[in-house]
Amino acid sequence: MEQIVTFLLILFLVLVIHSYVLYPIIIKIISQKKENGVNNFYNPAVSIVLSAFNEDKVIRSRIENLAEQNYNFSSLEVLIGSDNSNDRTDEILLELQNKYSWLRVFLFDKRRGKAAVLNDLIENAKNEILVFTDANTQFDNNALLELVKKFQTYYLGGICGRLILQNPNVEKSYSVEEKSYWEYETVIKEAEGKKGILIGANGGIYAIRKKLFTKIPTDKAVTDDLYITLSVLSQGYQFSYNPNAVAFEEVASSIISEYKRKIRFAATNFQTIFYFKNLLFNKNILISFALWSHKIIRWFTFIFLLFIFILNVLVVEDKQYFRILLYVQCVFYLFAFSGFALRKTKLKLKIFTIPFYFLMTNVAMFIGLLKFIFKKHKAYWQSTPRS
Repeated sequence: MEQIVTFLLILFLVLVIHSYVLYPIIIKIISQKKENGVNNFYNPAVSIVLSAFNEDKVIRSRIENLAEQNYNFSSLEVLIGSDNSNDRTDEILLELQNKYSWLRVFLFDKRRGKAAVLNDLIENAKNEILVFTDANTQFDNNALLELVKKFQTYYLGGICGRLILQNPNVEKSYSVEEKSYWEYETVIKEAEGKKGILIGANGGIYAIRKKLFTKIPTDKAVTDDLYITLSVLSQGYQFSYNPNAVAFEEVASSIISEYKRKIRFAATNFQTIFYFKNLLFNKNILISFALWSHKIIRWFTFIFLLFIFILNVLVVEDKQYFRILLYVQCVFYLFAFSGFALRKTKLKLKIFTIPFYFLMTNVAMFIGLLKFIFKKHKAYWQSTPRS
């Protein structure tokens, strides 16, 4: 019995360390290669698609930002669907449609969720490349040009741009750690992209070939950007990353908003993976390795952490290193709870806020798992409040 407990303790500990520490190092090492050059003036016909619900605070600036792109607008169309918005979103869209000939507006009289809107928009899209973005995203002027130029290579099915998070007037410690975590994630995405196995595009800036688009399920809630990314990979095409295709978003206005968002996406992530079970043990071993390491193990991290603590308590008297491991865990959780207690104060120390953010993220994923199991997640939701 003691040997089984020890084995499980070590197994769960190795899984957590692998996902958060070893995998980023491994994928970074194996992705060290020089990428082939491409024509910087490649301008394929592009359809930008965007689903909006009650986005009157940002939709005008989003469209005007797209109007500033350094691109051949004769090869460009922008399709925006309003998911039965009840603020001024529709009014603003109709006004701007009269101003910009490349803007096509679709107003839906029943709220159905982002997936259904995107499906309808893509049915109406005319061009060979689909670009996905969000209402609260802002593109760098060359973002679109940089994003699509790699489609010159026939085996590329999708490409993701670099999303940079910016600070609005939010809780300072939270925004700093959200940005730090996103920068850590960006390093992994770039490394995966160099191998053509990007697992999960940034929803604010990515593109795929239209012929590879698979309708997003609407009967069950899925994470649309993860679904589309895995769909491209499952068809045998590569999904890459271009750090020069830059977009910007503000972090959520509060940690509560971000916590709810993480719960929602955790629930839909579990549902999404059921459509791509073939990728879990794929003939392309690297895709399966990345999917397990970067996504699935992380989704169960909170459960692993619980077992690590409990099993550690059971064997703490056996070896000195088990006692040290338990002390380390206790200190870590003490720091995390200190970060929670101090989040509204002027004392902002990363030694507290990083453990708190890590623990908060994994608690959110665990609650998302429970919502998935008990089918408490919806196909649509209230968008994150805009500042």
